Amino acid sequence: MAFPCLMVRSDAEDVCCRVETISHDDLPEGDVLIEVAISSLNYKDALACQAHPGVVRQLPHIPGIDCAGHIVESAAKRHNSGDPVLVTGYGLGSAQWGGYSAFVRVPSAWIVPLPVGLSLEEAMVLGTAGFTAAQCVSALVHHGVLPNRGEVAVTGATGGVGSLAVALLAKLGYEVVAVTGKPENTAWLQQLGAKKVVARAEIQDESGKPILKSRWAGAVDTVGGDILATLVRSTAHRGCVAACGMAAGPQLPLTVYPFILRGVTLAGIDSAECPLESRVETWDRLAGLWKLDGLTKLARTVTLDEISAEADNMLAGNSVGRVLVRPVTSATK
Repeated sequence: MAFPCLMVRSDAEDVCCRVETISHDDLPEGDVLIEVAISSLNYKDALACQAHPGVVRQLPHIPGIDCAGHIVESAAKRHNSGDPVLVTGYGLGSAQWGGYSAFVRVPSAWIVPLPVGLSLEEAMVLGTAGFTAAQCVSALVHHGVLPNRGEVAVTGATGGVGSLAVALLAKLGYEVVAVTGKPENTAWLQQLGAKKVVARAEIQDESGKPILKSRWAGAVDTVGGDILATLVRSTAHRGCVAACGMAAGPQLPLTVYPFILRGVTLAGIDSAECPLESRVETWDRLAGLWKLDGLTKLARTVTLDEISAEADNMLAGNSVGRVLVRPVTSATK
């Protein structure tokens, strides 16, 4: 059976990303075959579309670190044909061919049963972005940063993780300050629940001081670099900063002062290799008490042949909100 996918190849010295047709025999090994109903576009996927060596281990490659659909074949006892499931992280879309394909074959250990309360589309509006945002919020809660503690900053607030973190924190009653370089999206961020929207320049300190005046009870940082360092230096006593990205750079110019004088916690969030038990707990939370209203309104949907342009847009810093991907072409939509 032939079906479409988005394949990244290297032709001579150039990288090309195009829709191709493959068959089940072309798929990698795994004990579960899933028919993909929906996937999503993440920053890591955008890099994979350009064959970024930090994401793609070898070419040819099919990106897509998320997917949701129904099991077609299973050699694993705990999964049955017809079960609705989702897969995020692990090696999907990086070490192994991913979700930008009508079918994927994966190890059963990667699979999360679709939790009651979420549709396949809602699960992918969340995807790795929502899963990461939820882990960030869990880190704040675990370290005692509750809604009555004060303002919580969210950087990269118009991106996938940032926007969902704003919405989730607002739902839980936090006073959210959305930090963005896109002031034209202020009204949208306020609709998500941000109490304030500020420019990056307002929170970034380049004075070199090892510790700054307390401003934040906690923060969710999606960008890294100097902004993350500023957040840590300006977080209040016993606060927590959850860090999950490095779009602004991997460097972290800090001293130990915020940690030993204020007891600030810098919590690193690793979504790809999160253990299955914790992964299932987080998804159950997102389908239950933490479920966001109107999830499907937070995203728009594209086809396989529209992904390349969307990926370029994301890498240029022009993407807002979530983009869903259906494994069809514009001609078959």
